[in-house]
Amino acid sequence: MPRKRAPGSARVVYRTARCGLRVTGGQRRRLFGLLWSAGDVWCCVLELNAWRRCRQDAPLAGYQELCRELAASGPGTFGELDTTGARSVLRRYSDAWFAAAKRRKQGDKAARFPRRRRALVPVRWYAGTFALEGQVVRLPVARGCPPLVVRLDRDLPYPPEQIRCITLLCEAARLYMDVTAEVPVTIYPEEEEPDRRRIAGVDLGVIHPYAAAGPDGQMLLVSGRAIRAECRQHLRDCAARAAAMARRAPKPGQRGSRRWRAYRRRHRAVQARHRRRVRQAQHEAAKTVIGWAIRQKIGALAVGDPRGVLGLDAGRRHNQRVRAWRVGHLIAALRDKAEAAGIAVTLIDERGTSSTCPWCARRVPKPAGRVFACLHCGQSGHRDLIAAANIAARAGGGTIPVVAMAGITHRRAGAHLPGVSPARRDPRRRHTSRPAPRSPGRHRPAPPGTRRARSRSPRGEEPGMHRCIYGQVH
Repeated sequence: MPRKRAPGSARVVYRTARCGLRVTGGQRRRLFGLLWSAGDVWCCVLELNAWRRCRQDAPLAGYQELCRELAASGPGTFGELDTTGARSVLRRYSDAWFAAAKRRKQGDKAARFPRRRRALVPVRWYAGTFALEGQVVRLPVARGCPPLVVRLDRDLPYPPEQIRCITLLCEAARLYMDVTAEVPVTIYPEEEEPDRRRIAGVDLGVIHPYAAAGPDGQMLLVSGRAIRAECRQHLRDCAARAAAMARRAPKPGQRGSRRWRAYRRRHRAVQARHRRRVRQAQHEAAKTVIGWAIRQKIGALAVGDPRGVLGLDAGRRHNQRVRAWRVGHLIAALRDKAEAAGIAVTLIDERGTSSTCPWCARRVPKPAGRVFACLHCGQSGHRDLIAAANIAARAGGGTIPVVAMAGITHRRAGAHLPGVSPARRDPRRRHTSRPAPRSPGRHRPAPPGTRRARSRSPRGEEPGMHRCIYGQVH
């Protein structure tokens, strides 16, 4: 929990770094045992509230009430899980319960209280309960159990005195450790600090994750075509794998074979790898926006919030694009890096921003392409930059001139993705190469009186032409 600081002290933000673990087989089994024990704590709270609901009693949702029930159960009830780790599960349940209650009080009837059982639940330990020396972490365990010491796979980006908590979790059968640290906000020299009166608008999109318009007419376009190509290729790969395993899938109620379980493990691993790639690319894009804002001395970012249209049914294909968009992570990554840089972030309703002219303030039909052209005043510009300029104007940034291809900085996100460059080939794609030409003197001549058959190319292409399947994603 954030601690109160004296007035005049340095502002801090909380940053989290995810690290892998280098463990032996025995350590791996013990770590998974801690996650299983945390899942038992979660299920016990669900059963306890189910019994109270049957007796028409008030549910136990407060953190202190749940801690008293945990203390009454006695030590050693949940294997090697210590009291601190069990209380972190209770804190997670209490926060989820009260968050759902708040949403239902505001009128959201779709909000549900925690009701699903979980096999593995993340375990968190706070500062003072664990020991950290370099890459070696000593985790607390229940009384009477042997000590548990694990090693991280990389050095932490934060000094040890700034670390506030660590979280053990599992993703796609791989163990990770999330390390949360208290990082002070960046301090700038007097003449280089961001000015809160300089407001820039940011428009979120699929092709361009971030399109920013500054107060001096400086524009930034971050291309997300590599991210979109990764999502599309991942979708094709999963569909092809599912079609190949469809006839081997067990029937409802039938136990799966070893081959089916191996396929499911492989599918979860591929899904986790895809999420890591997209998450890293979106973090790179957000870092590019914040670096651009620092250079322009922008102190406030007005971000268009498109989450109001995510619940609309727009067809199968568009719904799939929206689900792969991960707009919530785009906003969270931008806000996280902006807070560390001392830049304020506000969410603005973006309805109608890409179809309103910033010069004459009149509505025009939304363009089908990327170029916005006003039918009334004749001005034109990039559609995403037009939306960013309108968002900045709604936040009090004034009118921002948007001129086509003038003062626009182009950046690409996802340079680490496979297929971005020919040097980083994507193993999921088919790689075809042009066959080497044969020497005229090496082939055997056709017998006299016979006709050589002409080679047919697919889709009516000329013989000898090569149809490139693997290409650039930008």
